[in-house]
Amino acid sequence: MKKEFVKGMRHGVPIMLGYLSVSFGFGVLCIQQNLSILAAVGISVTNLTSAGQVAGVEIIAAGGSLLEMVLCQLVINLRYSLMSLSLSQKLDPSFNIMHRLFVGFGVTDEIFAVASSQAEPLKPSYMYGLILTPFLGWSTGTLIGAIAGDIMPPMVTAALSLMLYGMFIAIILPPAKKDRKVLFVVLIAAALSVVIRFCLPMISGGFSVIICALVASIVGALFFPVSERERGEDDT
Repeated sequence: MKKEFVKGMRHGVPIMLGYLSVSFGFGVLCIQQNLSILAAVGISVTNLTSAGQVAGVEIIAAGGSLLEMVLCQLVINLRYSLMSLSLSQKLDPSFNIMHRLFVGFGVTDEIFAVASSQAEPLKPSYMYGLILTPFLGWSTGTLIGAIAGDIMPPMVTAALSLMLYGMFIAIILPPAKKDRKVLFVVLIAAALSVVIRFCLPMISGGFSVIICALVASIVGALFFPVSERERGEDDT
């Protein structure tokens, strides 16, 4: 058990290092939106999703409703449910319901990628180690960013907060350059976001994210449906 836990921690170190820099930007963003250091860290400790956290903070700052927050988080974080379902096929028989709940809380894109690449069945101790180091990196980075944002000049914090948006751009650019279908969906979402921002200012930021994500997904599914051949290749 100890060996598997240490192995998981070791595999999580690269993720942790990446999370440190990204969550630093989130901590700065929280301070910009007049949240406290404690609130910033509390969000990162209880909600491990960069895009969801950013959208959530913007909804809080805009005084959005609880329904808006719930729908926004559901749309943004729905993919984690699909990732967890996929990982459930690789779990060791020792995974009981409590282990599944705790591990499900810690599944992120990067953790899913590392866990799904393992040849052996995933044991609880390995998954706890794999989740622990990124969790500490994300929480620590948020704390450092929030402290820095609280003491640095506004001009500096404004520049540092762009780190998060730089990360989002870095996530979508490689697949968009590789696949024109992805690029098309990304452009649809971006164009719709601009239209809502300047032509429909009465729509809040949270609902804007929901509308853009749903419309772009539906348009992509209609214009570029997955063929049976592609679905079969994905299953393998």
